[in-house]
Amino acid sequence: MVKLLTTNLLQSHIKGVKNGYPLGLSATEIKETNVDYDPDFLRATFGRIDYGVLKGHADSLGVGAELPGPDQVHEGLLNDEEFLRKLHHALLEVVVVQGELVCPETGRKFPISDCIANLMLHEDEV
Repeated sequence: MVKLLTTNLLQSHIKGVKNGYPLGLSATEIKETNVDYDPDFLRATFGRIDYGVLKGHADSLGVGAELPGPDQVHEGLLNDEEFLRKLHHALLEVVVVQGELVCPETGRKFPISDCIANLMLHEDEV
């Protein structure tokens, strides 16, 4: 499933691409699901994600309004239950059903269909 956690970790591996991160994200359809809340997972994951990318992707999907801006985020928020619940929702409960990921350097589009991203490269891109 393409969740915002997933889009935060993916990058373009097209031959010759030096700047393949972050992939752009656009969606024509999203859905929201219920995922068990685990604050320890969120705390452990927080240092591994690029919060600015998360916020940008969430904003582009219309689900980022409740998240603070990147300049307002600090490690102290990892003890704030309200922040953790908003982070949980954005990272794990928003699913891209239809859309695309876009390489920031080449503009190559990778389709997302039925919640699955097709990141297969063409023969000349390997």
